[in-house]
Amino acid sequence: MADGSERQLVVFDLASEAYGVNIGTAREIIRMQQITHVPEAQQYVDGVINLRGRVIPVIDLRKRFGLAVSEQTENSRIVVVDSAGEDIGVIVDAVTEVLRVPAGAIESASSLITTEDSYYMDGIAKIGNRLLILLDLERVLQSTERELVAAN
Repeated sequence: MADGSERQLVVFDLASEAYGVNIGTAREIIRMQQITHVPEAQQYVDGVINLRGRVIPVIDLRKRFGLAVSEQTENSRIVVVDSAGEDIGVIVDAVTEVLRVPAGAIESASSLITTEDSYYMDGIAKIGNRLLILLDLERVLQSTERELVAAN
């Protein structure tokens, strides 16, 4: 699961849970900005933004995971990630830290908690008394998001 003795993660909050993604997939973290809605896109695709002259599709992870949608706050962020060579924005409730996690603190997700729809889980990290759900954003951002990028 880990390439070396530790993994460096970007940690963010989503619906009161902590998630982590490999720092290598995160290009940048930006404040919320005006999103142009795209007609007839998947319900979890909020639209597109103009980021320094580039059009970037933006998805809401709450919607993607079927979580209750909440109002965006001053802590809400767009994490711009690299998915198959394309930039995609992912809306999260807050980015909390960049963290190094020893490989020994990461366990595979149990088959009891994963389903066909949660194949995007990359494992669970134990950090002190808390658990951090690790996501494989490549899997989260499959199909529709890539089709939207290809259309732009």
